[in-house]
Amino acid sequence: MILAFDTYYYDGKAKTIAVSFNDWEDDEPIQIYTDIIEGVEPYEPGSFYKRELPCILSLLKQVNLDEVELIIVDGYVILEEKHLGLGGYLYQALEHKIPVVGIAKSEFVSKTAVFKEVFRGESKKPLYVTAIGTDRDEVCNAIQRMHGKYRMPTLLQIVDTKTKENTKN
Repeated sequence: MILAFDTYYYDGKAKTIAVSFNDWEDDEPIQIYTDIIEGVEPYEPGSFYKRELPCILSLLKQVNLDEVELIIVDGYVILEEKHLGLGGYLYQALEHKIPVVGIAKSEFVSKTAVFKEVFRGESKKPLYVTAIGTDRDEVCNAIQRMHGKYRMPTLLQIVDTKTKENTKN
């Protein structure tokens, strides 16, 4: 099973969603997991993982990790040479047992950036892909095959949409 995560922050809370699926080409999730935590850390430039990693780890308590083959996070696994991003810290927290892929919508500008651009559909804007514990090029090919004709694959769009549901007063 593959899990794709995203988190939305509102009113001092964090709503984390994960969708599970078996095949990269799936058009709908097997299951949708939800977790809301309060008292999240404020955003700290350059250390985003400090805010989001606890949210992901909290939601993972609902999942049998023995069934998880790969995790996708909204962001970077590696920011630049020798500098981990959210996904890299998640990989460490999981004791290097589950590969992690980062799919970011914005470029991390660095002279030593290690992402690969993936163009989907007719979009002129790429997705920025990083990976640890698995082959990045294979993952990039899989992301291109994911369901959906737009830049964001269908399943990742579902995760993004679900994070924002029922968060307004």
